[in-house]
Amino acid sequence: MTVTPAGGPEGLPDPTAHGGGGIRGFTVLFDANCPLCRTARRWLASHAQLVPLEFVPAGSAEARRRFPGLDHDATLRDLTVVADTGEVYAGDGAWFACLWALADHRSTAERLARPSLLPLARQVVATASAIRERVRDPWAEPTDEPAGYGDPDDRAACADDHCG
Repeated sequence: MTVTPAGGPEGLPDPTAHGGGGIRGFTVLFDANCPLCRTARRWLASHAQLVPLEFVPAGSAEARRRFPGLDHDATLRDLTVVADTGEVYAGDGAWFACLWALADHRSTAERLARPSLLPLARQVVATASAIRERVRDPWAEPTDEPAGYGDPDDRAACADDHCG
C-alpha cells in the first residue's frame, strides 16, 4: 500500500528517476521489539543499497518527532517506509520499497509487484506479519535504542556468528 502525501501526486518527483529529483533515501520504521524485524533490519543493512536505508524504531520518540503526522500505532502493526519525497509505504509496499532500494534485489521487487506475482507476495507479507505478532514482546515499550546485536535473541546460533 502506498499513501500519497497531502497535495496529491502532481508535483512529486518520479521516484524511479535516476538523479533529477528521484527518491534519495528511505526511513524504515521497524518493530524493534520483534526478533524477526531486527533480523530483517540487519539483513537489509548488510546489502549494498542504491537508495540509502535509515532505520528508526517504530513508535519511538524519534519516529514521533520526525513524522508527527503518521499513525504510530499502525507503524507498529505494519512495516512502514517513508521516502525523503514524503511518500509513505506500508505493508507490502514497504517491503517492496526496501527490496527496491537494494542493489541486488531491485529487479526482484519489480517482479514481485507485477500483477501475476503480487497476490503471492502479499500472502508472504501477511504471513510474516502473523509470525511477527506471535514473536514480538507485547509489553515492551517502543525504544530509541538501536536494535541489533546486544540482546540474546539477536545473536546467530553458531560459534563464528556468520551463520545467519
